[in-house]
Amino acid sequence: MANPIDAALRGRRVERVRGGRTLVLELTGRIAVVVANDLRVSSSRAVEHYYPGLSPAPTGGLARLVGVRVAATVVTPAGGLELHFDTGQVLSVPPDTAAADGTEPWRVTGPDGPMFTALPGGYLTA
Repeated sequence: MANPIDAALRGRRVERVRGGRTLVLELTGRIAVVVANDLRVSSSRAVEHYYPGLSPAPTGGLARLVGVRVAATVVTPAGGLELHFDTGQVLSVPPDTAAADGTEPWRVTGPDGPMFTALPGGYLTA
């Protein structure tokens, strides 16, 4: 079975990383990955944890994502997101089944609007 989110993101380059209330990865093709949940960036050397809303500007492994390409995208059975990059880094966003306010832990948008969303409870919609 084809993985539609992987097909949409594979090979796209990270053009910009923005922090603030949410983390935004701007990819080529005017696609954005927006993360409102805690996340981690791991590599063979380290694991770094990030908390959107606590840091106004991306640092460390997040800042080093600019210029790298998405090698694979996986949505876990519970609705978490894993972005694997061509550098070996992995950005992981766990599902947030406790969110009662309707906030999605992550979403992917394109030039025509929403593409993929993880809903509280772990569901993926396209």
